[in-house]
Amino acid sequence: MNRYPILSDTIRLLEPEQSISRERKTVLQPLIDYIQQKVTDKQAINLIFICTHNSRRSIFSQVWAQVAAFRYGISDVYCYSGGTEATAVFPKVIETLSEQGLNTIRLSEENNPVYAIQYSDTAFPVIGFSKKYNHLYNPIAGFGAIMTCSEADGGCPFIAGAEKRIAITYEDPKLSDSTPEQSTVYASRSLQIATEMFYVFSMIKKDSDAN
Repeated sequence: MNRYPILSDTIRLLEPEQSISRERKTVLQPLIDYIQQKVTDKQAINLIFICTHNSRRSIFSQVWAQVAAFRYGISDVYCYSGGTEATAVFPKVIETLSEQGLNTIRLSEENNPVYAIQYSDTAFPVIGFSKKYNHLYNPIAGFGAIMTCSEADGGCPFIAGAEKRIAITYEDPKLSDSTPEQSTVYASRSLQIATEMFYVFSMIKKDSDAN
C-alpha cells in the first residue's frame, strides 16, 4: 500500500530532463560530479545545504535531495542543512511540503521547532530545524557545501570542513510573504528545487549500472 500517493503524483510531474535549461544544468554539474566521485570511490555522501537563515530554500533542498537519492537508489546519502545564523523553519515551508505529499511531524514546541519529514516507510525521515551550518547535528568534515542563496555564498567565503563548495542559488520565496501569491510562490520554489535535485541524482551512475 502506498502511503504517499500525493508525493508519488508530485514526483511524476517533475520531468527534470525536459524542464531544466542548458544553463541551469551547467550550474548543477559540479554537484553531480561531486556525488559521482563519492559513489565511484564507495564513500558516504554528506551534503549540507546552506542559506542565511536556514528557514526556507536550504530546508527545501535538504528534503528534496534526500527524497531524490532514495528515489534513484543512491545509497549512503545524508542530507543536512544550515545557515550563517539560526532562526526557525518558516511554517509555510512545512505546509508546502505537506501539500506536496510528504508526511511532516512537529517533534518539539519551542520557538525553533524540530520536524520529522517522512517520504517512505522504509527510510529514516529527514530531520529539519534551523541551525548554523557548523551545528553539532551536522558533519564537521568530509561534506559538500551547497550554497542555496547568494547572500550566504557571498557572506561566508570559507566553510570549515567542506571538501567542495558549490553555488546552486534560488530566488527567496520570502518575497511573497503576506501576499496573495504566497502559496503559489512557495509551491513553485519547492518544485523547482525538487526538479533540480531529481535531475542531479538521475545522472549518477551506480556500480550496478556499469555491469
